[in-house]
Amino acid sequence: MTHRGSCVGRVPIFAGLTAAQQGEVARLARPLRLDRGEVAQRPGERAGTLLVVHSGALRVSRVAPGGQEQVLRVLHPGDFVGEIGFVTGDADDRLAVSVEPAEVCSFRHRDLEDLVNRFPDIGLRMLRAVTRRLSAAEASLAAVSGVDAGARVAGYLLELPARWSDGRPAVTFPVPKRDVASLLGLSPETLSRRLGALSRAGLIRVDKATVELHDPEALARIAETQ
Repeated sequence: MTHRGSCVGRVPIFAGLTAAQQGEVARLARPLRLDRGEVAQRPGERAGTLLVVHSGALRVSRVAPGGQEQVLRVLHPGDFVGEIGFVTGDADDRLAVSVEPAEVCSFRHRDLEDLVNRFPDIGLRMLRAVTRRLSAAEASLAAVSGVDAGARVAGYLLELPARWSDGRPAVTFPVPKRDVASLLGLSPETLSRRLGALSRAGLIRVDKATVELHDPEALARIAETQ
């Protein structure tokens, strides 16, 4: 990574620092390059590091004893993982894998603790980020428990960042469809069937990882179905 400070500058937990303070943080950052499919964090590791995504994306999941992987979320630039070990001192049970070539800034927990002591705003912003993550996880759990599979898929499509293509909004899956299915608590087959049904109804058009939203209002009505 040619400029380690760029990682610090785009991370919300460091956003409240002055340029000089961000420079101090940047000096503690250790840049890492990850190939697609490379493991950034293994379950049970006591690595003692906080990983901040600079570019690319990481898939964070839990792996059951039987080997089944449940995707928890996808980290994009500015997101981080490794905060559990920092706060509790326990080993983290999550697996983090790059879903595309990625650059990550690594901070040793002992360095991060020193930074929080010197700049308390970092700890406050981290707490806010973790609280938002917990709230999103609770909302996701409620959705998986009580919402129809079609409503989950429609709602997820509407939540993705959209761009305009040929006069219509279009979204792109940030991870492979099997991981999208895991995020939604569905099997890959169920996700494919639901996408197919929405496509046949004329509400979307699927082209590999890109989905054109032909009728967002109808999707919104489906998403509200309980």
